[in-house]
Amino acid sequence: MLGVTQQQLAKRVRVTFQQIQKYENGRNRVSTSRLWDIAAALDTGVAFFFAGLNPQQVLQGSMIDKETVEAIALITSMTENQKKTVFSVMRSMVAQPPIAA
Repeated sequence: MLGVTQQQLAKRVRVTFQQIQKYENGRNRVSTSRLWDIAAALDTGVAFFFAGLNPQQVLQGSMIDKETVEAIALITSMTENQKKTVFSVMRSMVAQPPIAA
C-alpha cells in the first residue's frame, strides 16, 4: 500500500529482510514490541494491523493477551494529547526512553 519494499522496512525496523519475509509469510510470529516497531516504521498505529478483526480473532493463535488487545482498542479511541499522556505514564512505569518517531 505504501510502496515500501521488504528491504526498506527491514532497514527501518533493524532486522534482516529475510525476517520481514518470515513475518509476512507467517513463518515467524511477530512479538508485540516488534509489531510496534513495524507500525512506527510504516508511520501508522498498531491498530491498523487489527482493523476489521474482533478481539477473539486477534487472540486466536496469538502471543498477544486480551489485555493488550483491549489496550490497543482503547488507545485508538484517544485524542493525540491523551495518547501522549498515556505513553508518558507507560514509559515512566517501565523506565524506558521514548521511541523516536
